[in-house]
Amino acid sequence: MYARHEGSAAAPTAGLHFTKEYLHKLEQKGVQLAYVTLHVGLGTFRPVSAETVEAHEMHEEYYEVPQETADKVNETRKRGGRIIAIGTTSARTLETAGREDGTLEAGSGWTGIFIYPGYRFKVVDALLTNFHLPKSTPLMLISALAGRENVLAAYKEAVERKYRFFSFGDAMFIY
Repeated sequence: MYARHEGSAAAPTAGLHFTKEYLHKLEQKGVQLAYVTLHVGLGTFRPVSAETVEAHEMHEEYYEVPQETADKVNETRKRGGRIIAIGTTSARTLETAGREDGTLEAGSGWTGIFIYPGYRFKVVDALLTNFHLPKSTPLMLISALAGRENVLAAYKEAVERKYRFFSFGDAMFIY
């Protein structure tokens, strides 16, 4: 699933929760799987240290959205289905290539998209992701989707229940 194309500084870890067998079971239930590429850079892991969130600058990362993926996403949207991103890197890629009308455009290029509260999602309806570090850009992204108060409540419960954080930790589904 990962490292098909050389160039990323890290694996998109939310997908590590899925085995090939589990993905096959999802497909048998009618879930359509589609793939994107984002060559994750070290900037993704750099904490937000600017005075304001708006002043933080993301490093650009290379992305690819195959035509097959754009077609599946657009057909799903047309049928009224939901687009569920697996991981913040996938979400960033989909939002980079998304149009204002909610459709996805195939293509490749560089993105420096930084998603934080106030952002209006164009393509992504829901997200499965890990628990992220404080002051991180992935934490900002999930706060944009779920709302800051909901994220704070989820993290409080995660700490109380001793959830595992980071790459091989527990995951959350945000919808």
